[in-house]
Amino acid sequence: MCVGVPMRIIEGDEVSALCARDDDSRRVSMLLIGAQEPGTQVLVHIDTAIRVLDAQEARLIDDALRGLEAALRGESFDALFADLIDREPQLPRHLR
Repeated sequence: MCVGVPMRIIEGDEVSALCARDDDSRRVSMLLIGAQEPGTQVLVHIDTAIRVLDAQEARLIDDALRGLEAALRGESFDALFADLIDREPQLPRHLR
């Protein structure tokens, strides 16, 4: 399974950027979204930035990934899915 992860741009141009997430840093292609300012959060899939994320969306994706890691270790993960606990699942707007 391939998963996109949020990463923060450290420096770069319209072709590539050095991005970081936790202890991981790597150079990713920026060809799909163009140059972005340092500090911008982007969704990275197979070493390619595929879209810009706002801070809230980046946090929700990070929480979900950390929740999955906690579940695999047998640890509590409910707090990392707080936005989903007391509501019915909903399709994304474009699928409704």
